[in-house]
Amino acid sequence: MNTTELKIGCQTFTWEMLGSGWDGGPDDLLSAISAGGYSGIEITDTMIGHYAGKPDAFAKALASAGLQLVSFAFGSQSGFTIPAMLAEDLEATRRWVDFAAHFPGALVSMGSATVMDEGPREEKFAIAAECYNRSSEIGRAAGVTVAIHPSSHHNTLLFTRADYDAIFEKLEPTVGWVPDTGHILRGGQTMGDTLNAYRDRIRYVHLKDVDKAGNWAMLGQGACDVPAVIEAAKNAPNFNGWIVVEEESKEAGADPARAVKVNFETLRRLGF
Repeated sequence: MNTTELKIGCQTFTWEMLGSGWDGGPDDLLSAISAGGYSGIEITDTMIGHYAGKPDAFAKALASAGLQLVSFAFGSQSGFTIPAMLAEDLEATRRWVDFAAHFPGALVSMGSATVMDEGPREEKFAIAAECYNRSSEIGRAAGVTVAIHPSSHHNTLLFTRADYDAIFEKLEPTVGWVPDTGHILRGGQTMGDTLNAYRDRIRYVHLKDVDKAGNWAMLGQGACDVPAVIEAAKNAPNFNGWIVVEEESKEAGADPARAVKVNFETLRRLGF
């Protein structure tokens, strides 16, 4: 069993999904996440704001808020599936790997391969795998682990268990995985089976909930067996100890700071 100490972080997409309804900045995110009780943050390229290219300044802000950087997450307009944009995607990887390298233990998380144009799905899996594999090599050179984060959002290429099998068989062992409980359930997968099948790739976990119909729910109010997921993660050999809570429910849309605070309290009630 992996005996790494369990740590609880928060993902900033809870605010990002508000779009124009969010007029705050990265310092507001740090303040809300710290006040919610969390010890870590996963921030995205969309939400990093004025700290982009300024890792030293961001490190000071994190320290002031009592937070660690768990991971830096980014996506691409290519969905990582358009050959003509591969060089641009790899350049983005270099930029964010260089940023994350300033934070000991921080990873870089690449978003889900997504269908952005016409063409055979098989070819898109191959293109995405090349991008992920080459990105992992960029990360290794800088001492930063690169992991992928499949999703269930519109046009994702990585939705069902068959999709997971198709991409993972093409990935080098160095490419990590950030299993997202909400997206796994929305893809109709059996949670324990999927987590166990690719347990060696698990680096950290995105924890969120959905109801039986696949609608986003507050943590503990849906179909996700939270204790079972955390136990599975703790038994994964490369799990780094971070459980990153992400919330996309209507409650989060109304008051994201309150929603993430309630989720943290839910985990504490469950004994984590």
